[in-house]
Amino acid sequence: MLETLKNAWKVKELRNKILFTLLIIVIFRIGSFIPVPYINPDMIAAATNGNSFFSYLSILTGGGLEYGAIFAMSITPYINASIIIQLLCVAIPYLERLSKEGEEGQKKLATITRYTTVILALIQGIAYFFYLKASNCLSVTKGIWFAAIVIVLTFAAGSAVVMWLGEQIDVKGIGNGISILLFAGILSRGPQAFVALWEYFFELKQYVAVIGIIIAFLAIIAFIVWMTNAERRIPVQYAKRVVGNKMYGGQNTHIPIKVNMSGVMPVIFASSILMLPTMILSFMNDTTTSFAKALALFSTQGVFYAVVYFIMIIAFAYFYATIQFNPVEMANNLRKNGGAVPGIRPGKPTSDFISKILSRITLMGALFLSVIAILPIIIGNVGQINVSLGGTSVLIMVGVALDTVNNLESQMMMRHYKGFLD
Repeated sequence: MLETLKNAWKVKELRNKILFTLLIIVIFRIGSFIPVPYINPDMIAAATNGNSFFSYLSILTGGGLEYGAIFAMSITPYINASIIIQLLCVAIPYLERLSKEGEEGQKKLATITRYTTVILALIQGIAYFFYLKASNCLSVTKGIWFAAIVIVLTFAAGSAVVMWLGEQIDVKGIGNGISILLFAGILSRGPQAFVALWEYFFELKQYVAVIGIIIAFLAIIAFIVWMTNAERRIPVQYAKRVVGNKMYGGQNTHIPIKVNMSGVMPVIFASSILMLPTMILSFMNDTTTSFAKALALFSTQGVFYAVVYFIMIIAFAYFYATIQFNPVEMANNLRKNGGAVPGIRPGKPTSDFISKILSRITLMGALFLSVIAILPIIIGNVGQINVSLGGTSVLIMVGVALDTVNNLESQMMMRHYKGFLD
């Protein structure tokens, strides 16, 4: 990775893209510390301290939520909007057609996602305002409705700006813009996690627990890298064809299927849905009712939450796999191009074989994601240490880092070939 960055820095075009990406990250981090008008940041920090729901959101927003900053909601509305649109692409025929229309269809879907992001940002901004009002975090007592309009619109505008910053990275920077900003927000919580481990080690004398967490953290990173690069290769053999005086085909190749083909999306899907009960509970004044007690079961450090989280990640992994891969279409394409899997007849037997392989690979990837996601919960309950960077955060950071490095390598390779052809 360091060698790739070093080589990319030597190329002026890539160096400019890296510097532009860093500039956007700096702007994003500055906006995560500028508070919106009419609120008291000190009161917000006190109100959100110890709240598991806001602690989780704070990790994704890079701490902007704790300061009541203009980028307090960060890219969470965009992530939720993307999830909703992807799910609706399966249920609504119009959106499904757009998803299959190539670049033009993707542009229309991106526009719909932007509008959905703004709507969700307004809804989340309203909910966040009422939470601030109930927690006495506002700095005004008169003109409360004018203050409400300013606060909600500022939060929504901040989310729209963050979305725009991410798109600028897509166009002029390196890597996926939204993922880069999410990575920057999570990474900014690193010093806080380091301070917490320092206190546990030197002040609370929990030597074994801290050393165990560090070893587990490094092992998890190595395991994620290994699983991310792992793939199952289905062998394919193409028949020889004679066209004119030339012979085509006859070579042996393979279809690579990633073990973790869905990436971190099933984890984000599951955590976004399981976030709702905790969010509703955080806005309730009376927590003694039966409904509130039922919502309390979804505490992010609870056993019930871990079990449901585990099952939902597996379910979403299979759902995402069905969206990405169509075994029948793959089998038909092989037959049209004169290809076949050795020992398997073309047509339905080939599609059944690919479906069987896909099901096993998806299960392995889903179990990998589920174990990584709930491991910090297990460590926190066994070692009685609050692990600030959860499994989702580690998966996102490692995944984004690998994707960015691969993006740099591909751009350097394209530049090399372009110069060779010139």
